[in-house]
Amino acid sequence: MRIKPFYFQLCKFIFFIVFSLSYAQSNRPDDFLKPEFHQDRREVLRQSMPVNSVAVFFANPVRNRANDVDYIYHQDPNFYYLTGYKEPHSVLLIFSEPQLIAGEKVNELIYVQKRNQRLEQWNGKRLGVEGVLKELGLAAVYNGEDFINIPIDFSTFDKVMFEPFRNDVRDTKAEKANLFTLIEQFKSKIDLNTFSASASFDQQPTLKTNIDKNGLKPLMASLREIKSKEELVLLKKAVEISCLGQIEVMKAMHQGMSEMEIQGIHEYVFRKYGAEYEGYPSIVGAGNNGCVLHYIDNDLLNIGKDLVLMDLGAEYHGYTADVTRTIPANGKFSKEQKEIYDLVYEAQEAGINAAMIGNNSKIIDSVARAVINKGLIDLGIIKEEKEGRTYFPHGTSHHIGLDVHDLNNRGSFKENMIITVEPGIYIPEGSACDSKYWGIAVRIEDDVLITKDGPVNYSALAPRKSEEIEKLMKEESIFSTYQLPELD
Repeated sequence: MRIKPFYFQLCKFIFFIVFSLSYAQSNRPDDFLKPEFHQDRREVLRQSMPVNSVAVFFANPVRNRANDVDYIYHQDPNFYYLTGYKEPHSVLLIFSEPQLIAGEKVNELIYVQKRNQRLEQWNGKRLGVEGVLKELGLAAVYNGEDFINIPIDFSTFDKVMFEPFRNDVRDTKAEKANLFTLIEQFKSKIDLNTFSASASFDQQPTLKTNIDKNGLKPLMASLREIKSKEELVLLKKAVEISCLGQIEVMKAMHQGMSEMEIQGIHEYVFRKYGAEYEGYPSIVGAGNNGCVLHYIDNDLLNIGKDLVLMDLGAEYHGYTADVTRTIPANGKFSKEQKEIYDLVYEAQEAGINAAMIGNNSKIIDSVARAVINKGLIDLGIIKEEKEGRTYFPHGTSHHIGLDVHDLNNRGSFKENMIITVEPGIYIPEGSACDSKYWGIAVRIEDDVLITKDGPVNYSALAPRKSEEIEKLMKEESIFSTYQLPELD
């Protein structure tokens, strides 16, 4: 039988669409957290909630960069942790006990962005209700505009748990049920109409609904501070990608580079290995710039012979590393640079060795600080220990995960927590010490897994010893022959 041209073309079109969709699916990363992970996290949270309570989570707001351009959207870590949903303008409710809604018992509800063909043409496809049902495995899914008619009387709960609002959400009007609208509707439903943006929660009027403003954060911290095996896979990859960035820069470094160029090599390596973002603004500080703890200008045009402090972390599928290395621009530590560097290294070794189950961040800080204080006294930079904080002003450890400073309850270390160990010494120009040390800034930061067998340094891939750094910096770089045309 002869196929008519129209049907032949139709068959070709259908095959092309099916093949394209199949290829698109197979040609995208497949190592994201699975729906079962998020479902398990919701269930664990539910079991830890007080009787007759509801926990309410809102997506992160869309942040405006300038005029009609927004920043790249990043989901609220708690929201992503519990759902896997990465779109804005949404709200999640988790109930401690099942609620009867539309004749069915449900223990959670999620309201998401509605499909919108016009807006999707500009900003990309949305999952919508059907997509969330299919891909994320949440059972009770509604469009955001349905939230106004949510069949829940919040006054019947003993506790309504949510994070305090920061009152920094724009009413963009582009969405009928944007985040601003969802929050205002929620405030109305829990009788928060008289809430004052300028007053603290403790100063708010008495409300009909029993609001719990403090209970949700420690519950989420208890979940997130101990990493599952699935999370550790992603974290380890984020850390190793960050280490590879450090390694390539060590090989590529030369005195004529700019801070921004160094940043660019790091972030190129991040993207090459599939890291979607940086976990925080990249810090590349040469010389005295390294003495600014969160220096992000990165605009020095020529790094000269200074030490270069590089604090950068790749974010891979939501999980962020936090790795810092400090290296000499000319490939060789000077006498004074090496004295300071080796002192920080010794302090970090002491801190890493203290990263044991049962210890805590204060202990790590104490042992590292003791080494640095003694060393600074021996070098004549300070006269007594209490002066040490002048040159080592920050803490030595924090948790990492979905946030670079991840949620935790600040207790003792437990198995499968992952923390940083990051002592530093910063001697700004004009400091009250011998001027030969001025402008030297050193921080060494590694990401360490707490295990029953002792600490495991996830970022050991990037050299830390001064001799190892100098040796690596002699190797040929893939970027050495990479030249772009000169511009006027």
